[in-house]
Amino acid sequence: MGDSFHLSTADFAALGFFLLAWGLHTLASDGRIFHRPSLTTAMSRQREIWMERMAEREIRIVDTAIMSGLQQGTAFFASSALIAIGGCFALLGASDQVVGVLADLHLQGTATRTAFQLKVVGLVIILAFAFFKFGWSYRLFNYCSILIGAVPVAYGEQAHNPVTRAAVQRAAKMNKLAGKHFNSGLRAVFFSIGYLGWFVGPIAFVLSSALLTVVLLRRQFFSNARAAVLAADEETGQSAGPGSGESIRPDSQ
Repeated sequence: MGDSFHLSTADFAALGFFLLAWGLHTLASDGRIFHRPSLTTAMSRQREIWMERMAEREIRIVDTAIMSGLQQGTAFFASSALIAIGGCFALLGASDQVVGVLADLHLQGTATRTAFQLKVVGLVIILAFAFFKFGWSYRLFNYCSILIGAVPVAYGEQAHNPVTRAAVQRAAKMNKLAGKHFNSGLRAVFFSIGYLGWFVGPIAFVLSSALLTVVLLRRQFFSNARAAVLAADEETGQSAGPGSGESIRPDSQ
């Protein structure tokens, strides 16, 4: 089958490793593999706390500013994904020249024009996936803004009445879903960097995928950013703040 697609068995094995690493990282980040809470799950809990604090404020200028920043960041990555897709199509139009350059560099990962084009198509699929995730996340952030506007202005103890609580829960769930899809798109962008190793060869593809996965897992489970969010002493098992525990797994769509 490898010959029919102008790709070797090693290429398919490296691609399988890449997809496996991507899938395992997604599950680990969502808290479905390790008991240790990740940065993603900790921030998911912080989104809930944000919505609860928002309901207690009479003036919500800060909340609308935060939502605007989230939307702008999502729009930036969506636009960047589209630009990258356009660059991939430009590569397809210059396949012969690129393959010639790779041959001059003695890189055997894309020995034929067809193999190179297949790999570029794979990169386009990854970037298209990222774009759709960012696009949907942007729309969900818009919906979240509307839901925030629908939360009754009832601060203090009145913010805990059933009507307000229900409105806060709707806004929090929408916010978490928007963040979940944004993280999926950003993860696709990160793994597209590891995918570039395939243009060098199967071994380079495996190494780049493994290195990228290790870096991303370190950021999720052992980074200073995670420690700052959790503010917990994990050696004693005591937490100084919210965001640690099994209850902070983000909701699935």
